[in-house]
Amino acid sequence: MTNSPVSALRAAGLTVVRGGREVLRGVGFDIPRGSVTGLLGPSGCGKTTLMRAVVGVQVVAGGTVEVLGEPAGHPSLRSRIGYATQNPAVYADLTVAECLRYFAAVLGAPATDVARVLADVDLTARADQLVGSLSGGQRGRANLAVALLGSPDLLVLDEPTVGLDPVLRDDLWRLFHRLAAAGTTLLVSSHVMDEAARCDRLLLMREGLVLADDTPDGLRAATGQDDLEQAFLHLVRTTEAAA
Repeated sequence: MTNSPVSALRAAGLTVVRGGREVLRGVGFDIPRGSVTGLLGPSGCGKTTLMRAVVGVQVVAGGTVEVLGEPAGHPSLRSRIGYATQNPAVYADLTVAECLRYFAAVLGAPATDVARVLADVDLTARADQLVGSLSGGQRGRANLAVALLGSPDLLVLDEPTVGLDPVLRDDLWRLFHRLAAAGTTLLVSSHVMDEAARCDRLLLMREGLVLADDTPDGLRAATGQDDLEQAFLHLVRTTEAAA
C-alpha cells in the first residue's frame, strides 16, 4: 500500500467469510481525513464487521484496508484510533471516573482528559456513580467517553446514539462535527436513516456490499431522490434488478 495524505481510510476488495458465508463481499471505499462518514444500513448488513476490519481485529479473507496511511492493525495505529463498540466495554464495578482514569492510564492519555470527555458526553454529574448502576444510554455514553480519550486521529463508533433522547443525540452529532473540524476523522455506524443527513459522507451497505460511497447531496443527485431513505431504497431496487 502507498501512504495517502488525503485518505483516512481506504479499502479495496475487502472480503470477510464467517461460517462459510461472505459477510463482506469485495467492499471498497475511500474516506477523506477530517470528515464525518456515516456507515448506514439495516442490522446484519456487515457494518460491525467492516468496523472491526478497520480497527484491525477482524480476520479478512481477501482485499486490503489502509488506515491513516498504514495497514489496518499496524502497531503504530493503537494510540491513534478510538473505538466504541456497540456493546459497552466498561467495568460495572468502577465509578465512571475510575473507569476513565484506568483507560486513560492504559492509553497513555493525559489525566486531564477525564474531565474533558465526561463533559463531552454529558456525564460530569455521574462521575462518581458506579457504571453498573447507569442506564443503558448512560453506559453507552461512558463507552464513547473511553473512545474520546487521548484525542485520536480516527474515531470508529458503532451505533453510538442508540437509546439516547433526541436532545442528547443532537449534542453528540454537534460534538462529532466539532471534532471533524479540528481534524479528527469519524466513522459512525447507524441503522437509522434520519442520521444520514448529519454526515459529510455516506457509506450505504446492504447484505455485505457497499451500495454507495458519496456525499448526501451526491447521493440525492445520483438517485433523483430528495429523501435519503428513498435514495437508499432506490439503490437497493436498482441493485436487485441488476442481479
